[in-house]
Amino acid sequence: MILLLPPSETKRPGGVVGTRLELDGLSFPSLGAPRRAALSALRELCADDAAARRALKLGATQLALIEVNRDVERSATMPALDRFDGVLFDALDAATLSAEARRRAGESVLIGSALFGLVGALDAIPAYRLSADSKLPGLALRRHWADEAAAALAERAAGGFVLDARSEAYAALGPAPAGSRFLRVVAEGEDGRRRALNHFNKAGKGALARALLAGPSWPEDESDLLDWARDAGVRLEAGDAGELVLIAEHRAAA
Repeated sequence: MILLLPPSETKRPGGVVGTRLELDGLSFPSLGAPRRAALSALRELCADDAAARRALKLGATQLALIEVNRDVERSATMPALDRFDGVLFDALDAATLSAEARRRAGESVLIGSALFGLVGALDAIPAYRLSADSKLPGLALRRHWADEAAAALAERAAGGFVLDARSEAYAALGPAPAGSRFLRVVAEGEDGRRRALNHFNKAGKGALARALLAGPSWPEDESDLLDWARDAGVRLEAGDAGELVLIAEHRAAA
């Protein structure tokens, strides 16, 4: 099974001293050309502070992120699982995973990226700011990534099972292959009604990822995943066509 996570808008700063971005060292070598094109467009955008602020939707306190983007090909790197920050990755808490759990992540967890298309959980990446809905000069991200990333993902999955926990915006940058399941997170109120979550959606996905990585074994397919969830006390069940539904612990107000 491949677990496909969304990225986060925020990134942890810093990295391993003496490192810098090595495109040839990232997973999915077939994405090398579109990655270089995206980096070039980002470099062009960030040459103009005002244009970058508009395109990246930056507030007055976020202008330093333009300089982060200018340095993206020279700044230090760290594993993607540690680089991404925010609600999902706080719940996953990669820094406290065991060595075995991190090894599993390196083998079976992928993360979507507006700048790199897809990366492996342990791929060394720099800090950057670019979102699925950002505007780059001469490059529409959805059109730029959709076919290339979808083909790379299909080749990696090789007919196996993909659990797609990305948001719809990031899923559009590289649709998962046929037979995949999109993960939807809901809360169940005391009235029994289920409601979609926002903030807790991400926390639920992060907690699920952590539980899977720390579990006794990694599921091979959808049936294995549902068996694991039952044994682990995780409420995961089939939903609409092409979906699995995670009923998170957070309870919505009735």
